[in-house]
Amino acid sequence: MKITRYTKRAITGGIISLLIILLGTLLLGELSGYEAKVLIKKSLSGINTLCNTIALASATILALLLTVLSISSNAKSKLKKGHYMQVLQIAKLDTVVFIASVISFILLNLPITESETVPNNWFNYIYYISLAISSILTAGLIVVVLMLYSTIVNIIKIVGLGMQDHPLADVDENEDVE
Repeated sequence: MKITRYTKRAITGGIISLLIILLGTLLLGELSGYEAKVLIKKSLSGINTLCNTIALASATILALLLTVLSISSNAKSKLKKGHYMQVLQIAKLDTVVFIASVISFILLNLPITESETVPNNWFNYIYYISLAISSILTAGLIVVVLMLYSTIVNIIKIVGLGMQDHPLADVDENEDVE
């Protein structure tokens, strides 16, 4: 699938947000196993809420994409195949983010901090992995929202404002221009 400049822009925004989130994690410094265990206990409810919120947002975006398709197909202005490919890219990425957030929610709900068989030094890895997962999910949702924003802006320009020289506008050469 071809990556458009709109998608590249959205991915760049996601990468920037991911780097900012991970930079905040690095500023915490190195933790001991016991400190990581305490931080996992304290941050777990927030990470679970984040996973739930991302899953809910992703499901809502998928439903709203149907509205985008309805507006696109019922418009007087015709849209090129590239527009529908953008919507398809959003739907695919959004589905991946949805599935990843639900799986992460399930995995992060395991009572790992209550287990006596897990060595203390593992909690460092578990803590940083949980932060990385939440950072990646957040960045993924940001990419989806930025891609959706670009698609909506294109629809507004083509359908709402009647822009015919837009790269995604399918202009019929046989129509009379007023």
